[in-house]
Amino acid sequence: MRTKAALVALLVTLFVVGTLAADWPGYLGPKRDGTSSEKGLLRAWPKEGPKVLWTTPVGAGYGGPAISGGKVYLLDRDDKVGDNLRSLDFATGKELWTFAYDAPGRFDHPGSRTTPTVDGNNVYSLGPLGDLYCINTSTQKPVWHKNVWKDLGGQQLPRWALTQNPLIYRNLVIVASQTPQASVVAYDKLTGEPNWQSPVLSGGVGYVSPSIVKVGGEDHLVMIMAARGFGRGAGGGSVNGLDPLSGKVLWTYGNWQCGIPVPHAVDAGEGRLLITGGYSAGSAMIKIQKTADGSYEVTELFKNPDFGAHTQPPVLYKDHFYAHYTINERSDGLVAMSMDGQVKWKTGQQPPFVRGGSVLADGLMLITDGNTKLYLIEPSPGGFKPLASAVVLEPGDNWAPLALVDGKLLVRGQKELKVLQVAQ
Repeated sequence: MRTKAALVALLVTLFVVGTLAADWPGYLGPKRDGTSSEKGLLRAWPKEGPKVLWTTPVGAGYGGPAISGGKVYLLDRDDKVGDNLRSLDFATGKELWTFAYDAPGRFDHPGSRTTPTVDGNNVYSLGPLGDLYCINTSTQKPVWHKNVWKDLGGQQLPRWALTQNPLIYRNLVIVASQTPQASVVAYDKLTGEPNWQSPVLSGGVGYVSPSIVKVGGEDHLVMIMAARGFGRGAGGGSVNGLDPLSGKVLWTYGNWQCGIPVPHAVDAGEGRLLITGGYSAGSAMIKIQKTADGSYEVTELFKNPDFGAHTQPPVLYKDHFYAHYTINERSDGLVAMSMDGQVKWKTGQQPPFVRGGSVLADGLMLITDGNTKLYLIEPSPGGFKPLASAVVLEPGDNWAPLALVDGKLLVRGQKELKVLQVAQ
């Protein structure tokens, strides 16, 4: 009996662990890097594309879905009224509950911007006007609320409003306020009490979410600040490493300038960070090392104007980076670059890729073209290798991040959220 009971307990444990591992709790997945541990992806699709399991209408926006415990969380918005955090049943798409609040306002490219972050029984959501809410998923009521812009002295909103995906780190929720009082701020995730505020970092307001990277076994919080100006005339921006528990600035790199930075830094391993952007900024690889006196040294390994990213960071696979690099001044499409900064190939306009989302799983990439099409490709430095493609969305600026859970891909357009069966 004891053996049987132990076996049942083990199976339950494995089931629970598997369920938790399958969640997509926030922006770009469990590790915030656009990768998934899913296996068994289909390597071919019918002409009409993967099977559509369900579709639900959504408002205009660019924020992606989060999935946890069999529920989908999505921030929706009506610019005349405000923001609306929606919870849907993952199996059916049925709306379970909503939490809406007044936040009227207009800005360039209307709609929601960010992906909610789920942690335990709470979901954290940041609206474009700075409203940071912690909502209990059981009661559907706010636990606490802050405005990370107004509370910290923010004045006129940035042109594209606040574009922040809340980062959970231990007992903290961290966002980039980028106001005259603090560039980055951390709150106790359960109470909303301010924990720390960073100094004002060099540069202007951008659209980058803070990210965690490893430097010699330590966690560093990386924040990229906007340059003033574009191209050769750009200056004043910075890339900064902070202590995630105190906000103390540990190091700063000032030789990469982007007037409108959006993608966060990519952890390339061994203390290396890849920084990418659009607007003639391209990319830079830097290496962070701790010195004998306890300070940190920043070494620039390379810069490359022919590889960058506009809205979402590159995906790293087998020492190569893959990113959408169609921006205002160039249309390189999907581009591949090696770890040492050599561009291996680009699709240009054959086919075009414009600011879409992507997920790496099972040695394959599911990637949208930023408009109507979804592609299945085999990432390889040897060239662009599409295995399948299909039209899955209505035409539009469909730039939202994707999410992959239990073989189901969630794709958000400007009018609808679709769930596609992409694995066996």
